[in-house]
Amino acid sequence: MTGAPERVTGPSAFANAAPMRIFHLSDIHFGLEDRTALDWAAATIARERPDAVAITGDLTMRARHREFAAACDWINTLEAPVTVEVGNHDLPYFNLWERFTDPYRRFRSIKDKVEAEIDLPGLAVVPLRTTARAQWRLNWSKGCVSRDALDHALNAIDALPAGTRALVACHHPLVETGTHGTALTSGGEHALNELAKRNVLAVISGHVHDAFDILHESAHGTVRMIGAGTLSRRIRSTPPSFNMLEIDASGITVEVRNLEHVPSAAMLVPDVPEDAMPPREEDDPVAPVHRVPEVDPPVY
Repeated sequence: MTGAPERVTGPSAFANAAPMRIFHLSDIHFGLEDRTALDWAAATIARERPDAVAITGDLTMRARHREFAAACDWINTLEAPVTVEVGNHDLPYFNLWERFTDPYRRFRSIKDKVEAEIDLPGLAVVPLRTTARAQWRLNWSKGCVSRDALDHALNAIDALPAGTRALVACHHPLVETGTHGTALTSGGEHALNELAKRNVLAVISGHVHDAFDILHESAHGTVRMIGAGTLSRRIRSTPPSFNMLEIDASGITVEVRNLEHVPSAAMLVPDVPEDAMPPREEDDPVAPVHRVPEVDPPVY
């Protein structure tokens, strides 16, 4: 548990309470970070004091020690309860021994925040791991929801007091709608089916560097999927941003915060992209602001 105030339970938990605010950050990519955007985000957190901060992975660019040191130092300055998901860029690339035997070792200075559940009045932020040390496919950067990872998240949700709603935090979008099968997060559809059976407000994620807010129809009901953009220089079709989620009895309002004051509607892509590379094909999802870089940013 991280920074948990006394939990209020039951269907009336939100009825007379002020809205809660969760700042949803992702893909900060130290090593190719946008220092201006990071300073602005940290200052905004200090000034507005959100109820929690959820960082949905990719703290680093190449999982180097110096990148982790800088990322962890920055995260430790944030003045709010923080939970951090692990992204595909955060597993060691060059040290395979460490990747397979101790992949989280470089998170040690923020170990209390990694995949931590945050409990708030009537709401819990519940982590769901979507990274894997290896997969039965060549591209290990894609999402993978293992049975153990899903069971861990579902058990955490099922253990919540009656009436408590869950905000599930993961790195990869669980279903990349509108893309080819090879782009899907392995096990993502099954995960959404199971989450749809529970009191889940939304699934928040990162990975694709553009924000989105999409309703996904699963076999057991509708699941809301909310993605955050990036605070790095690896932009796709929008300037650096993070999401402010305001939660009350009626649900979630998503505001895409950015330094250029672009309206939220212009920052949202209509579908989940296959990856974080700038759109080059005619049918690639593009945000209305259309801030597409002319040159592809570095991948690794």
